[in-house]
Amino acid sequence: MSRIEKLTPEQEALIPVYREKWQKIAFSTERIDREKAAEAVKAAYVAIDFGYEQPEILFQESPYAACNWLLKRLSPELIDSYLNEPNSIGGMFGANFFHEPSTKINQQFGSQVHRQLDNFLYHLTGNPLTHEIFNDLNEKFSTQVNEELNDYSWWIEIQINECFQPEIQINRMTGFDFCISVLKIDYPQQEWKVFQSLIQECGWLFAYDDICIICDRPLHLRFDNQNRLHAEGEPAIEFTDGYSLYSYHGVTLPEKYGKIHPQQWQANWLLTEENAELRRVLIQGIGYARICQELQAIELDTWAEYTLLKIDADADEEPIYLLKMTCPSTSFIHALRVPPNMNSAREAIRWVNWGIDPEEFAVQT
Repeated sequence: MSRIEKLTPEQEALIPVYREKWQKIAFSTERIDREKAAEAVKAAYVAIDFGYEQPEILFQESPYAACNWLLKRLSPELIDSYLNEPNSIGGMFGANFFHEPSTKINQQFGSQVHRQLDNFLYHLTGNPLTHEIFNDLNEKFSTQVNEELNDYSWWIEIQINECFQPEIQINRMTGFDFCISVLKIDYPQQEWKVFQSLIQECGWLFAYDDICIICDRPLHLRFDNQNRLHAEGEPAIEFTDGYSLYSYHGVTLPEKYGKIHPQQWQANWLLTEENAELRRVLIQGIGYARICQELQAIELDTWAEYTLLKIDADADEEPIYLLKMTCPSTSFIHALRVPPNMNSAREAIRWVNWGIDPEEFAVQT
């Protein structure tokens, strides 16, 4: 078969179509079919051909439930066994199934096509779902100590890191599906079939030489228009067993904030919140107009319908100076943060207008 040296414009235009296809599959919120999921896992164990026997298949409602199960199974003997001979094989799934197809692709593509498809063929996807769950589980289990043994949260962290997560395979699945379906490359059909089934039928997998825990998918996933995890007053990630994560435009929130709609957030929370990123989110959600009112901003100077304000309370890392404008026709108050070195309302207006004096700006507009 001759080498493919260049993609046509029509072929290039199809890449986003295949990416959208695999994003939809990987971020599905449908309940898994346990029978099909078990069949997919068993076929994967056969296909990797490392001499493993068929594992015992277990099901859990969420990655958190799976980690809890693993923690209860721990014993000093199991830890010693793991340290001497690690038995987690979840990470092998991706590497093993893509090795042969990658080799075949290298033989069929010219350098230009390689450059065009490099990101889709050889790089794992960094995605918000994996990042948020991974960080949350690490934090949760870092505080759990097994009273009978020792604190083995480090072991749980390793298992989370090595488990198989369908979401991070989106790039690979996009690239190989595109190459197979559009470019008609030669490929190992059985391996491709097995790997597709893992992505399509399973959630997260904690795979070992003797057992494999199959996690169900989330019940709900909520994103903003930039595909960042986001929900207001409800979880951004929610599993059927109640394991949930709250997020505001991609920033993970503690439950005390996340379960309350931003319209009900209170400005005085800023005075006790120590985390700078969470303070920033609270300021964004509450809005400066309401912060001015609730924290009793001090009036420093006025010019026309503009007022320069300062919030004296310790609400942020540096003093909060605000330029407040009251609309003459609607009385709607809009507040914009300005640098704390502003000495007058007019100077603050000039800063907001990129150095243009307010009288000159009024003439220009």
